[in-house]
Amino acid sequence: MSQVKILVVEDEILIADNICDTLEDLGYYTFEPAINYTEAITILKTEKPDIALLDINLSGAKSGIDIAKEINEKYQIPFVFLTSNTDKDTVGLAKQVQPQAYLVKPFTQEELFTSIEIAISNFNKKDSPSIKNKAENKGSLFVKEKGMFIKLNFEDILYIKSDHVYVEIILYNAKKHVIRISLNDIIHKLPDNFIRVHRGYIVNYNHLEKIQTNMLVINGLEIPLGKKYKENLLQKINIA
Repeated sequence: MSQVKILVVEDEILIADNICDTLEDLGYYTFEPAINYTEAITILKTEKPDIALLDINLSGAKSGIDIAKEINEKYQIPFVFLTSNTDKDTVGLAKQVQPQAYLVKPFTQEELFTSIEIAISNFNKKDSPSIKNKAENKGSLFVKEKGMFIKLNFEDILYIKSDHVYVEIILYNAKKHVIRISLNDIIHKLPDNFIRVHRGYIVNYNHLEKIQTNMLVINGLEIPLGKKYKENLLQKINIA
């Protein structure tokens, strides 16, 4: 599972460096901190972070709230506000852009960690804009990529692999689609021939070719098989 990649936007260099050091101690990956709106947008475009930590008051004409608006419109990632301001006007403006958390400086390492993990979890539990509901799909799934919905037939999906806050949908023709949703959420949008076989994999057992002790084969591809998932898989299939 890949590291969570975090964008830190903070115009006080020492504070930004301390936050990044703390995040790295917690096991996260951080980019070079951005000190203003322009630098933040550049990193969002080029590096594709998983979550952003935004100071509200920045040097320059635009604030962390302006960055949050851009994130909501174009990048669809969770963000947390970091601020020393708790006045009514600031909180009111922040609420309008719906941050996943609002962390008041100074904060502890534990508070920072908790805010990030809850922000990511809550964001992924929301009705995802990347995928339409199972009841609407019948024999297919629509996934959102690059601003458009793409239809994927269930029968063409071989397996789905978790990559932290994303999943990779692997098709019979070897094409791959990456969307932001968790395995726990996407499995509820799939028909019954899709089954969890590992903490990181869901497979379409209509394409199943072979089951071994700790592995199965789908269309010639080896997929890990977790012990706690094996019994459920065996109950699903026809064994002569």
